[in-house]
Amino acid sequence: MYYLLTNPVVVIVVIAIMAIFASLKILREYERGVIFRLGRLVAARGPGLIIVIPGLEKMVRVSLRLVTMDVPPQDIITRDNVSVKVNAVVYFRVMGPDKAIVEVEDFFYATSQLAQTTLRSVLGQVELDDLLSEREKINHQLQEILDTATDPWGVKVTTVEIKHVDLPQEMQRAMARQAEAERERRAKVIAAEGEFQAADKLGQAAEIIARNPQALQLRYLQTLREIATENNSTTLFPIPMDLVNAFMTHLGKKPEGT
Repeated sequence: MYYLLTNPVVVIVVIAIMAIFASLKILREYERGVIFRLGRLVAARGPGLIIVIPGLEKMVRVSLRLVTMDVPPQDIITRDNVSVKVNAVVYFRVMGPDKAIVEVEDFFYATSQLAQTTLRSVLGQVELDDLLSEREKINHQLQEILDTATDPWGVKVTTVEIKHVDLPQEMQRAMARQAEAERERRAKVIAAEGEFQAADKLGQAAEIIARNPQALQLRYLQTLREIATENNSTTLFPIPMDLVNAFMTHLGKKPEGT
C-alpha cells in the first residue's frame, strides 16, 4: 500500500481520475450551465452531460422553468387621489441564460424590484374606477413594460396579474352607498318605464272606447260581474242612466221618465 501511494505513476493516475470525475457535470432538462473560462464567457451548455475543465472553467447553473414571483402590497395613490394597497403576481422565465448571468447581478431580485416600481408607476396614472373595472387592460400594460425592460437580461415576462386591491374602509362605504343609489335609480327608471307603457296602453284603450261607447258599458258590466263573483255578500251598485240609454237606444226604445 505504501508503495502504491509513493509511486508517482499511481498518484498521477488517481489525480487524473479525480479530475475527470470533477469535470463531469449533469444538467437536467430545464437547466443550462453558463461556462466561464478564465473569467471570460464561453457559452451556455446543456442539458445532459457536459465537461467543465477544473481550474480553468467555472459553471453557473440557470433554471429555465417558469418562475412565479409574488409582488408584495404596494401603497399607491391613484389619479383621483385615492390611497389603495395593491399586490400582484408576475410569471417569467429565463430565455437567455448567458445574459441573465452576465448582464445583471441577480435577475430574480432585479425583476422583483422592477415589478414593484412599475406597479406603482402605472397604477398611479389610472383612476380607481378603471383600476377596478379594467384589470385586464392594466395587466397587459404592466406585462409589456416589464417584458421590454427585462429583455436585455434574457428574461421573458409572460403574464402579470393584479391579485388584490385593498380599499380604505371609508371608500368601501362610499362605494356601497353609490352602488345602492345606482340600484335605486335603476328601479325608479324601470318603474317609470312601466308607468309609461301602462299609460300608453290606457290611452289606446281610451281611443277604442271613444270610438265605441258601448265598450265602456260592457266593461262596467264585466267589473260588476267580477265583484259579484269574488264576494259572497250582497253588493249594491248604482246603474247609470247612460247604460240604460245606450241599451234602449240600441233597441229603438226610449226609457220611461225621460
